[in-house]
Amino acid sequence: MKKSVLGEWAEMIKIEHTVFALPFAMSGLILGSAGLPAWPVVFWTVLAFAGARSAAMTLNRLIDAGIDARNPRTAGRAIPAGRIGRRAAMAFAIASFSLMLWAAWHLPPLCLWLSPVAILWLSFYSYTKRFTCFCHLALGAALGGAALGGWAAAQGQLSEPAPWLLALAVSSWVAGFDIIYACQDLQFDRSEKLHSLPARFGMPKALLASRLLHVATVAALAALGASLSLGAIYWCGVALVGAMLVWEHSLVSPGDLSRVNAAFFNVNGFVSIGAFLAILLDRLV
Repeated sequence: MKKSVLGEWAEMIKIEHTVFALPFAMSGLILGSAGLPAWPVVFWTVLAFAGARSAAMTLNRLIDAGIDARNPRTAGRAIPAGRIGRRAAMAFAIASFSLMLWAAWHLPPLCLWLSPVAILWLSFYSYTKRFTCFCHLALGAALGGAALGGWAAAQGQLSEPAPWLLALAVSSWVAGFDIIYACQDLQFDRSEKLHSLPARFGMPKALLASRLLHVATVAALAALGASLSLGAIYWCGVALVGAMLVWEHSLVSPGDLSRVNAAFFNVNGFVSIGAFLAILLDRLV
């Protein structure tokens, strides 16, 4: 079925994947607030996040358009297939970054001061697969920045350990599941001389690295809970996240990648929403 114009743009920026990072941005906002954050702060934080994420995804699609066109798995994406023009996509990315800056202007000054750093990193991380197999960590850091942004929106500072522990949890979680996702393109990446952990070390070692990163995720969440003296609901959430990550790794193996999409989207959606609800309910109680 032919997509509408709006559907093409929504698919290009993978709007459904907002579920991966927005809950952690909101978690940073809630944990950094005294009580629950005020609605105007929530509004501007969400708007800044939406602008940053839309720009980053659009730039990713633009930067990788040539590669995507040669990959049978991604050749049907809107830009390589010609359904969205490059100039239109670039204009959208610039407009999205402008939206982020406008929203950051309504938040504590630190948010606006750090915006150029965010723009630079979100514009750069897509290039890392061209020169390092640790590109997954670069993507993780990009999404970990959302958690820092939420905390900065609440407090206007990042001097405490807690926001960095939350960012570490998000970064290691994202890097871990990105390694799993990259296993699909192992042979293509090798043929194109692109870099990823699966392409560099093979699938078994890459999946081991993914598991270790997810152990780091749970450890960082535990350290966060201890540093803020969070309650029983939060710790139940950490246990749930750990169980979800174990389930995610049970879905994939070097000999069977048929359930990668379930591991990538379904399980990780549960992880981010579950962690956010645990933090929100713990704060409410």
